[in-house]
Amino acid sequence: MPQTFPGIRIEAAELRIVSLPLLTPFVISTGTMTDKVFALLILKAEGLEGLAEAVMDPAPDYLEETIPGAMAFLQDIILPRIVGQRFASPADLLAILDPWRGHRMSKAVVEMAVWDLWSKALGLPLAAALGGVRDAVEVGVSLGIAPIARTLERVSSAQAAGYRRTKLKIRQGHDLTLLAAVRKEFPDIKLTVDANTDYGLVDLPVLRAMDDFALDYIEQPLAFDDIHDHAQVQAAIRTAICLDESIRSAVDARKALVAGAARVINIKVGRVGGFAAARAIHDVAQAFGAPVWCGGMLESGVGRAHNIHLATLPNFTKPGDTSSASRYFKRDIIQQSLEATDGLMPVPGHCPGIGVTLDRPFLDSVTRRTEVIR
Repeated sequence: MPQTFPGIRIEAAELRIVSLPLLTPFVISTGTMTDKVFALLILKAEGLEGLAEAVMDPAPDYLEETIPGAMAFLQDIILPRIVGQRFASPADLLAILDPWRGHRMSKAVVEMAVWDLWSKALGLPLAAALGGVRDAVEVGVSLGIAPIARTLERVSSAQAAGYRRTKLKIRQGHDLTLLAAVRKEFPDIKLTVDANTDYGLVDLPVLRAMDDFALDYIEQPLAFDDIHDHAQVQAAIRTAICLDESIRSAVDARKALVAGAARVINIKVGRVGGFAAARAIHDVAQAFGAPVWCGGMLESGVGRAHNIHLATLPNFTKPGDTSSASRYFKRDIIQQSLEATDGLMPVPGHCPGIGVTLDRPFLDSVTRRTEVIR
């Protein structure tokens, strides 16, 4: 008879704050980033390590969660409740995570690390454990706000590299003239824009004018917590709206799609609470016939690997933001190279789980703080 999987017992948790320098500053409507600062979680269990990267920022300029708040929540509440416990599958975590309101990014980093551990214990790539259907995923580029001439150079470089979608970060006053210049130079490329919540209903004429530029979608033009007004905008323009920050759960996805607030959804596993939530959003969108794609948060190789595995699910039919790590970092914290070729990113398959391993000496050099829970 087949043996029953005994589960994994988590023996310790190592929580680091890492500061990884960016090659060039990344500018969006809410600010400028010169270093990617993030929390890295390493769960240790019976000779295995489960890795995950948290996506909250130092300050609440994307969503409400912050690194200082997450560190306290993880150290004082969540990690002490899982260290020493045995889990037959990541689903066993729900009883620990669900009672706490919000904190989706903090919950996600724990759940993702357990998924990595679990798939390693089973000897499976994470994509296989999730139900993925492909061994490479389509990727595009996300270009931060810059002078128009510089943006044109970046678009040209992305096209030469074979990326399959170009996303331009925009903000009020840096939108229609930029689009006109890019479309004049590159009339046929798959083009999208991301407003990062910088517009309101008063800007509807500007958003309606974007219909003239054959965009694949306009991402998150209005407030991070607003589905209702997005429905008004979507009804008034031809271009599809893609929601990012507004979709934190499958319930949010259902409400947005029923209301006609979006036709495309950006799923970030680290934002929505982990893989269980990401798969539920994926399934709701698929039921409505709405395509999804995998967004990015300038993750290091650990978070990037998680995103690539997620994007193997069948309804991820639009190119995601998991472009080559070398576009952002001179050196990554993993030993492997995550690089796209002709707009395709291979799924990391160097080993079970997320398929990447830590470059420990370099990781130590960019770690600001380490906490261990045993």
